[in-house]
Amino acid sequence: MGRLNLFKKRSQKQTQNSVVGVWLGEGDICVNGYTSLADCPEVMTGCRILAELIGTLTIQIMKNTDQGDTRIVNELSRVLDINPNHYMTRKTFIEAVVMNLLLYGNGNSIVLPRLYDGYLDSLEPIPANQVSLNPDGYGYTVTVNGQTLRPDEVLHFTLNPDPSYPWKGRGLRVSLKDLADNLKQASATEKAFFKSKWKPSLIVKVDALTDEFSSKSGRQKLLESYVESAQVGEPWLIPAEQFGIEQVKPLSLSDLALADNVKVDRTMVAAILGVPPFVLGVGEFRREAWNNMIQTTVKSIVTGMQQEYTKKLILSPEWYVRFNSLSLLDWDISTIASVYYGAGDRGYVTGNEVRDKLGMSPMDGLDELRVLENYIPYEMSGAQKKLIQEGE
Repeated sequence: MGRLNLFKKRSQKQTQNSVVGVWLGEGDICVNGYTSLADCPEVMTGCRILAELIGTLTIQIMKNTDQGDTRIVNELSRVLDINPNHYMTRKTFIEAVVMNLLLYGNGNSIVLPRLYDGYLDSLEPIPANQVSLNPDGYGYTVTVNGQTLRPDEVLHFTLNPDPSYPWKGRGLRVSLKDLADNLKQASATEKAFFKSKWKPSLIVKVDALTDEFSSKSGRQKLLESYVESAQVGEPWLIPAEQFGIEQVKPLSLSDLALADNVKVDRTMVAAILGVPPFVLGVGEFRREAWNNMIQTTVKSIVTGMQQEYTKKLILSPEWYVRFNSLSLLDWDISTIASVYYGAGDRGYVTGNEVRDKLGMSPMDGLDELRVLENYIPYEMSGAQKKLIQEGE
């Protein structure tokens, strides 16, 4: 708030030459200008959590069959899941793509495929500041470092379609702008209070000529003569008849309710990003909220990425790309064991599949499907031994 001088009306007991000054410290805590979302710790944290989670997901190529979908392992699946390019792993590649999508690219993330002898060789994420999307009638073109490309020559991931150009993402910048400004202002206010020279804030009443202390140099002379000390904790020596010092208690962070305002703003940021508030330091961890984020926010983002992968990179109508988002759900070991033990008793999974889910190595003899004796097909329900009497 900087240094202020507030002249109040004098009471009848005060003399005509009394000066009242309020000193709140040095510096200006009014934040002006443009606030980048990347400079807001709360927005950055929420986006980073989503990017890191999606980066851990296994990318699979699946094939539709009459008995269900089966996984395909080939060189294409290796590029997508393990080695997207010569310089990055799958995790760092996906994190870069998602951060462009959520934050840097304002709802747009461009990936340039590189081919070798007609086969996909690598995928290169393009920084947002090197990409421009140019409307062309109903469609558009993509300019990457001065090179104009068609939309089918790149992977274009989008978030929150623009109302005027549905093929273009708009991101969350508009929704988060005011909240980011509020959080930055709160941070600046807190720093100003902690760095304030006067702790606590003071009102100094001075009996002196008004003209003498109406200027900045006069007030500074007063402080240097009587108030300022060379060492921390050194007492002040002031004339008893000329000075009166009072503490300004309302000017504290608690009285400003700064923590409550920050809590509300962080909760709103979490709601807009689609993450639980505890991710941004508000409240305690809740498993239901975490799993809801995986099944809604994360699933929504990866569904768009799956469809773009399948549309641009897969030629076979029976194949498609899938991100294994179920691996992010928060299941404790007892829940996993209960689910797979029940599936094993009914012959849905083998013993080695159960051991794999529990993080155990396979064993010989556990690759067969086994069921309890009372689990039989419906058409054989009348052939149970307990229902057959005297051979009938």
